Amino acid sequence: MEEPIMPTNPGADQASQPAVQPLELVQPLAPEVSQPVGVVQPVEVLQPVVQEVQPVEVLQPVVEEVINLEISENIGATLITGIKAYQRLDSRGNPTVQVDLQTTIGSFRAIVPSGASTGQHEAVELRDNDKTYYDGKSVLNVVANIQDVIAPALIAEAYDLRTSLKDVDQFMQKLDGTNNKSRLGANALLAVSMACARAGAAGLGIPLYDFLRKEAGRERGPYVIPVPFLNVLNGGVHSGNTMAFQEIMIAPVGAGSFEEGIRMATEVYHKLKEILVLRYGAPATGIGDEGGFAPPITTPVQAFDLLEEAVALCRYTGRIKFGMDPASTEFYRPIEGIYDLGFKESIPNPQTPVQLQLLYDQLIAAYPLVLLEDPFAEDDWVSWASFNQTCPIELVGDDLLVTNIERVKMASEKKACNSMLLKLNQIGTVTEAISAANLAFSLGWSVFVSHRSGETTDDFIADLTVALGTGHLKSGAPCRGERVAKYNRLMDIEAELREKGKPCVYAGTDFRSPSNLSVQLTQ
Repeated sequence: MEEPIMPTNPGADQASQPAVQPLELVQPLAPEVSQPVGVVQPVEVLQPVVQEVQPVEVLQPVVEEVINLEISENIGATLITGIKAYQRLDSRGNPTVQVDLQTTIGSFRAIVPSGASTGQHEAVELRDNDKTYYDGKSVLNVVANIQDVIAPALIAEAYDLRTSLKDVDQFMQKLDGTNNKSRLGANALLAVSMACARAGAAGLGIPLYDFLRKEAGRERGPYVIPVPFLNVLNGGVHSGNTMAFQEIMIAPVGAGSFEEGIRMATEVYHKLKEILVLRYGAPATGIGDEGGFAPPITTPVQAFDLLEEAVALCRYTGRIKFGMDPASTEFYRPIEGIYDLGFKESIPNPQTPVQLQLLYDQLIAAYPLVLLEDPFAEDDWVSWASFNQTCPIELVGDDLLVTNIERVKMASEKKACNSMLLKLNQIGTVTEAISAANLAFSLGWSVFVSHRSGETTDDFIADLTVALGTGHLKSGAPCRGERVAKYNRLMDIEAELREKGKPCVYAGTDFRSPSNLSVQLTQ
């Protein structure tokens, strides 16, 4: 299938166009024009000329001069001149959307991720649903939406991307016209939004994290470098083993810097691999979607025992804590109101919400767990609220909240959780995600930035995490290029801030409340 043809950039390739006719050649056709020769006239003055002079050779240069005049009046502005969209692949080999945003200062790229365990309240990720092509997962309609609908509309608006990211996002939302972005697709809007943010930062001559920090209104205080939560053991829909819980994470809260934290976590990851080979054989070191190992284990107890052994052998006991994402919506049976921990096995293992909460309580008491994400299903509000009353650790809403302001407000009213997971493609634009984060902060919650299981090498969320000062993020294991890209970018940011002498601090044990951190430089 051919890719949609991009609108021609009127200012491009002027050398191939006929030379501009001197205005004195057409002046006799409009005797009322009194301005000096060579000055581009207002449209209402040029109208008689256009009506009289029909040949394209004369008309085209006049139109180009009018367009160039508009650009010249915005000298210094970062304007969109074209948008090209492409179908590319994510880390699972599924099609996704890439955008190359052409502006008056250069071209800027963004490529969006997709999720495997997705909440039903997320903004709509459009697919073509043609089973004969990429098994229905292609995104050619999204590519067409960007090039045929979004591109010409945004170009006509002439937004200065240095100061208009929110305007761009709101304009695209109105262009879509639905509450869940089901017309144009959240994957279309997000790709354009991310590329516009990069262009805006370049237009101001500042790093992306500074641009996003400004957009979020969070410019005061030190830069907070996040604690990485690394998903080193995979289960659920992310792997082929029988463990129901989706992610078992390690968090180097006792490190002195992000770079040290990544080193500690990576050493534990490799030690864990050695243990798995000895205990289960080499096949146990196969990895899941997010780079974590997927050994033949069934319960979270087995998983945490393995982690404790690896951490102890690396001599990091007490300095590395654990996190867990059961992704319980995936094994919830709403009709019966139960959770089936055997949903990947031939024999069911149904648990009531009370029984499941008891399991969580036991795990929190037995292991150094500091974060629990999606312990209950996305609409099981009663169980969420009940658990939040007694849960002593960070209780993160992912499918529950889907980075959506209205869902955050609802959860606040019901006292359902104390933290919001931020995933850009759940909401579909950068500034909407920022607004949701700011609302969560205003409620006294923490914010936990996340990748998706179907990731790309785009490292945008690394800058976003520093910009918002969330104190922690997750981007999978220290394995697979699309995961490591985010961690490498964060090491670059930390080094850059240190070299510039700017105040920055590794969140460490204050990852939930980075605002409590005093101004200090990372060592």
